[in-house]
Amino acid sequence: MSEKISPKLHESWLRVLADEFEQPYFTQIKATLLAEKEQGQLVYPPGSLIFNAFNQCPFEDIKVVILGQDPYHGAGQAHGLSFSVPNGVAAPRSLINIFKEIRQNFDLPDTTYMNPNLERWAQQGVFLLNAILTVRAATPESHKDIGWQHFTDAVIRRLSAERDNLIFLLWGNFAKKKATLIDAKKHHILTAGHPSPLSERYFFGCKHFATANKILTEQDKTPIDWVGN
Repeated sequence: MSEKISPKLHESWLRVLADEFEQPYFTQIKATLLAEKEQGQLVYPPGSLIFNAFNQCPFEDIKVVILGQDPYHGAGQAHGLSFSVPNGVAAPRSLINIFKEIRQNFDLPDTTYMNPNLERWAQQGVFLLNAILTVRAATPESHKDIGWQHFTDAVIRRLSAERDNLIFLLWGNFAKKKATLIDAKKHHILTAGHPSPLSERYFFGCKHFATANKILTEQDKTPIDWVGN
C-alpha cells in the first residue's frame, strides 16, 4: 500500500465526491490504514486499487450498481471491484453462483465460460461497489468500522440524487439495508438473497440480470453483455 491514500479518481468522481475527502472520517480512514501498514498488517486490495471501481466506471456512465460488503480477504483476490477477482485467480463461490444465475437467465449451457475478472462489466456501466473498500488479510469485515461506510453511503446518496433510472442490485440483508439511501421513485431497486453458498437458495431464480437488461432496453440503452469475456 502506498504511504498515503490519495483520491486519484476519475475526474467525474472527483467532482461529485470532493467534499467527502475533507471530512474527519476520511482522515480517520487514512490514519487507520497507515497505522496498520506500520504495524506490518497486510491489507487488501493494494493501495493503487482501492478506488478501482470508481476509475473503471465514470459517474456519468453508470447504468447498474452491484453492491458488495467488503473485499475478498485471500491473497491476490481483491482488486477493488465487488465480487470480481483478477485474471488468473479462481472464481470464489459467490461469483460461481452469480455466473450460474446468469446462465439460467439467458438459457446458456452450464459449460459456458465466464471470466471472473469483471472489469468488462465495469466498462459497460456496471458499478461494482463494495460498501467497505479495504480488509485486513484473512480477516473478513475487519475494516467495517473504520469509516468506509460513511464514504460509500455518500456515494450511493449522490448516485440517487444526481442520476436517474439507475438499476441497483442489492443481494443479502447487508445490501438491502442500503435501499434507504436510494430514491425508489427515480431508480429501480432489485433485491434477492446473497449469492454466497450459505444463502444461495434465496439468490437463485432472482432473474436480476435478465431484468436489468429488459429495463435498459426499455430505456433505449444498450443492455449489458454479462457473458462476454
